[in-house]
Amino acid sequence: GNAMLVGSGGAGGVGGSSTDGGGAAGGAGGRGGNAGLLFGAPGTGGAGGFTFGTATGGSGGDGGTGGLFSDGGVGGSGGAGASGGAG
Repeated sequence: GNAMLVGSGGAGGVGGSSTDGGGAAGGAGGRGGNAGLLFGAPGTGGAGGFTFGTATGGSGGDGGTGGLFSDGGVGGSGGAGASGGAG
């Protein structure tokens, strides 16, 4: 559909979590929706996924693009990581 002149972007989805022992990274957060053509707050990027078994969490999503008279959205925070326990 056509973009509205004024509209707010939706928030990005949260990245998937990872709990395997191999330490796969959690999923990246989703991208926030774009603002309306002229006015409107864009969406916030989703948070990165939590991971267990590795120190690195998933990356946060990008914030949405702003309209002509509005700022860009806030990027999501990266997910937390938890290293595995002792063998």
